[in-house]
Amino acid sequence: MKIPVTELDIIFISYDEPNANANFADLQSKCPWAKRSHGVFGSDAAHKAAANLSETDRFVGVDADNIVDPDFFNIEIDTDIIKEDWVISWSGKNDVNGLVYGNGGLKCWPKHVVENMRTHEASNILGSPKSIIEFCWDVHYVQMNNIYSYVQNNTSPYQAYRAGFREGVKMSLDEGSVLKDKPLTLIHDKNLKRLLVWMTVGADSLNGWWAIYGARLGCWMTNATDWDYTLVRDFKWHTEFWETNVWPKFENDIGNKKLLEEIFDLGDKIRDDLRLPVAEMDVQNSKFFKEVYVSPTRTAPLIREDQVV
Repeated sequence: MKIPVTELDIIFISYDEPNANANFADLQSKCPWAKRSHGVFGSDAAHKAAANLSETDRFVGVDADNIVDPDFFNIEIDTDIIKEDWVISWSGKNDVNGLVYGNGGLKCWPKHVVENMRTHEASNILGSPKSIIEFCWDVHYVQMNNIYSYVQNNTSPYQAYRAGFREGVKMSLDEGSVLKDKPLTLIHDKNLKRLLVWMTVGADSLNGWWAIYGARLGCWMTNATDWDYTLVRDFKWHTEFWETNVWPKFENDIGNKKLLEEIFDLGDKIRDDLRLPVAEMDVQNSKFFKEVYVSPTRTAPLIREDQVV
C-alpha cells in the first residue's frame, strides 16, 4: 500500500532557532495542516512531544532550521516495502558548506518507535550507550538520497557556531565514542570527509566563519582535551559555554580579525596534533568547492518514492 505524505501529520520541531518562526510560516504556506512542537528541552523529549501531537501512526519531523521543498508533498511511501519500525531519512542540503546527508533532513517517524526509544538525555534509561548523542544507534534508518529540505542553521553567529560545533564533535567519533590512541583518519570515511568540509568550507556564507570555528573547536575539544563530549547533546550547556567562553572573546572583534586568528590557530593544532588535513579556504575557494562538490551516495534506498498522480 502506498501512503501519500499528505496523509501524515507534519510536525515542526523548534527550540530556540532564530529563524524558526519564519520557517514555520513557510512550511504552513506549503502544508497548512503542519503542527508545531516548541521549546521542549532535550532531543529525545522534543521528539516524544512531537509524537504526542501526531494523530497518524507515522509523522514527518521537520527541524526548525529547515526550508522544505514543496516537491516533498508530492511523494508517497510504499508500506509494502518498509517495516513498520523503520525511520525514513531524506537528505538535507546545508546552506553553509553544501553538504548533503541526513543532518537536518526530513524524517518520517513511526509514532511507536519515538514513544519507546531512549536516546540523548534519556539514553541512560534502557537505551544504548551509543545513543547518548545520536538517534541512529537506537533506531533503524532507511537512508534516502533525495534532497527535500535546505538546512539554514546560520541565521546568527551563535546558531552557525553551535551547528558547526555539534557536527565537529559527532563527525569525529567512532560509533558514538572517542577514538583513543588511534588516528582520527580511522573514523568512517564519509564522516571523515564531512568533518573536513565542516572545518573548511563556508567563508562565502552568512556566518560561515562561525560554523567553521565551531566545527574546529568541537573536534579539538573532543579529541585533544578531557572535555566531556556527551555535553554536545545539551543545548543549555551550549548557550552557557557560548555566553561565558566564546562570545566575550569576539564581541568587539572588528572585521572578524580575532575570529580568523582563532580559526587558523585551531587549524594548525588540528593538522599538527590530530593529523587531519584541514585546509584554509577563502570566499572564492568555498564557492568553487560548493559548485563542483558531488555528495556521496547514501545507503541504497529500500523504498520507492513515486510521484502522486
